[in-house]
Amino acid sequence: MGEDTEVLQSVSDLPVQDPPGEEFSAADLRWVKYASSEHHCDDVALIPYDRTEAFISGECNNPEYPTRFHIERGRKRERGSLKEFRSDEYLLYRMYWCSFGPENYGEGGAILPSRKYRLNTRNRAARPQSMRGCTCHFAIKRLYARPSLALIIYHERRHVNKSGFVCHGPLDRDAIGPGARRVPYVGSEIQQQTMSLIYLGVPEENILQTHIEGIQRYCGSDAKVDSLASQYVHKLGMIIKRSTHELDLDDQASIRMWVDRNKKSVFFHQDATETDAFVLGIQTEWQLQQMIRFGHQGLLASHSSFGISKLKYPLHTLLVFDSRQHALPVAWVITRSVTKQDTLRWMKALTDRIHYVDSTWRIGGFIIDDPTSELDPIRNVFSCPILFSLWHIRRTWLKNIIKKCSNSEVQCEIFTILGKFMYSIWSEKNPMDALEKLFQDFVDQTTFIQYFKSFWVPKLDMWIDTIRNLPLASQESCGAIEGYHLKLKLKAYDDSQLDALQRVDWLVHKLTTELHSGYWLNLYADESGSFPQVKAEYIASTSWQRAVQIPDDSVVFDDKEPLSAKVASQKDASQMRIVWNAGSEFSLCDCSWSMQGNLCKHIIKVNMICAPRKDFQPSLSFQSFQHVLLDLWQKPVDDSFSLDLSVAWVMQMQERIQKVSELATSDGIAQVAGKLPIQWSNKRGRRTALRRTSPMRVLPHSNGSTQRDLTPKKNRKRKRLSTFSG
Repeated sequence: MGEDTEVLQSVSDLPVQDPPGEEFSAADLRWVKYASSEHHCDDVALIPYDRTEAFISGECNNPEYPTRFHIERGRKRERGSLKEFRSDEYLLYRMYWCSFGPENYGEGGAILPSRKYRLNTRNRAARPQSMRGCTCHFAIKRLYARPSLALIIYHERRHVNKSGFVCHGPLDRDAIGPGARRVPYVGSEIQQQTMSLIYLGVPEENILQTHIEGIQRYCGSDAKVDSLASQYVHKLGMIIKRSTHELDLDDQASIRMWVDRNKKSVFFHQDATETDAFVLGIQTEWQLQQMIRFGHQGLLASHSSFGISKLKYPLHTLLVFDSRQHALPVAWVITRSVTKQDTLRWMKALTDRIHYVDSTWRIGGFIIDDPTSELDPIRNVFSCPILFSLWHIRRTWLKNIIKKCSNSEVQCEIFTILGKFMYSIWSEKNPMDALEKLFQDFVDQTTFIQYFKSFWVPKLDMWIDTIRNLPLASQESCGAIEGYHLKLKLKAYDDSQLDALQRVDWLVHKLTTELHSGYWLNLYADESGSFPQVKAEYIASTSWQRAVQIPDDSVVFDDKEPLSAKVASQKDASQMRIVWNAGSEFSLCDCSWSMQGNLCKHIIKVNMICAPRKDFQPSLSFQSFQHVLLDLWQKPVDDSFSLDLSVAWVMQMQERIQKVSELATSDGIAQVAGKLPIQWSNKRGRRTALRRTSPMRVLPHSNGSTQRDLTPKKNRKRKRLSTFSG
């Protein structure tokens, strides 16, 4: 990797390098010095843009300094936004930094705030071992003038700290903090994996075996390494077991101390005062990366008001949907405040944190589950469509029906009538007529009727207005949100300390240890294949995924009762589950999972079979979508310009839905891309970029912030006028 003394002034003079092999690193490239008004004589190389992932993978697998590179910040421009540009102007810019830097939290330890003495170290959480102060970082520019090429700018190629010493990898003997000279290298991924297994209660011998396999990838097989690894796992397990959420007897002071210790995991904190409500926004670095990865151009869902009657402050969770469409928590907000001002503050703080890493990040839609949610902050911050999920109302109604009505036939009939009430919202009939029939026919079910009249009737108008005004989320997304709710409920309410629910530090401890570790390990097992059993359980963790595994011939419809179906059990073929009110989201199954108020796999499978059949009504989400289109069609005056614009919008939506549907049913994006027509264009000028249109682009949008004009101004020299007194 020699260096030339010649310093180039233009990227056009650089040769394009394309080393062979699936991966390549900096050692396989010839680096030259490049200087401009923006760069101060850095090492650069020019490669094809589609080989950037191969370069990053090669740098990560460096045998002397194994690491991972994360995106520290990024910027993006639209094609055609610049009329005049330099040869090194970017279309896409990414700054990659070694995950062992730049901060270094492995040394020492300051006295905790508000204390004149150090707490017992046995109760302190393990120190992060990954931040070693490494200064290695590089930038990749996708060139504006030549989008097929990428310019690599290596600002610091050595994996050293500010003092110039190697700070991680096999060549570093001090890579783990206190007592590092006697302990082998442990990276952040290995440590997080080990901590997750400890939090999830895996036996220590199994954790030790997995931990040794991880560090042997860096240190090799050695009896001394195995012995020290055993001590490390045992010590880490003791630290975790002895750690406590109570950093102070006063809950408010304990939270302040936790926030001071974990500033990188807190995106917003507002202490309770006479004028301000308590708000705590938590997002770990791993959650930040997953929000950027799965949330961009995807859906963001809100799971609101968890524990409103049991916890000191309710918990609000933001969810994204991963590659398997499972709900993944990417941010937690603990507060009782639902005002526009507080909601806008923490949402703005969250998006600012994301845009610092990736300025192009934006979501495609936001799903809410509470009709009292403030919509203005969502529209102002995320600038996206808002959908409404019915999982909460369906679950609450079904649980109370089963709890307050003992007869199974009565349970089915009441739930069916409530389903008709929901389906009649878009019809010409008055939805309240279905409720009047319910009150008359089941007047003997006094417990449930009194509950429904006192709790639900006063706020049904609010729910109906929200359902009419917002599109409804699908049954798959409802099942994914409900799956997160059940896992959160299992983790939050299994604590033996009865008074813990009224402490915020206890809730924070639960979220950032057990729940966070569980989701981290699930995703890691799914993508790496390291834990087959964990991966299998993760795949089958939602009712939708379990329903997909049921064969179609396992569903049998009864000719005498067309609205009921039987589903054969996959474990015991002789056992049949009965689903009443088939083809509706308000179906009821006799399995134990459905009898607990959950959306079971048998109902989802039956609805999948009923969806294409004309003798069953469409789903609620499809009816709301149809209502939106019809409403859009009926508003314009006939033979008007508004009608032309509405038709254009509908055609754009139809085209995008077709593309998304085709991509979802195809084997890969290459199959879809191969069918796209070739776009021909004329070269209009040397210094003017071509504007390309994308078939996936729909209505113009705004990201909620002031847009900067990226067109450079002409560099005109102006004489400065002198200021004269008098």
